[in-house]
Amino acid sequence: MAITVSLVALFGLVLFFLLRSKSLGYGSAFIAIMFGFHLSATGAAKPVNDLTTAVVNALSTL
Repeated sequence: MAITVSLVALFGLVLFFLLRSKSLGYGSAFIAIMFGFHLSATGAAKPVNDLTTAVVNALSTL
């Protein structure tokens, strides 16, 4: 669990700086994918999934 949280923090930080510097490319796509995979292994996976489902459902009713 501690390694997963550390990787989530690391990938999130790297992704933040890549997005902030506007250097989007293959490297940032890889970091975003890795961040997503490691985030899904934490306790944040269910709330993120619930939020995504709620947004999709709200958009479909518009």
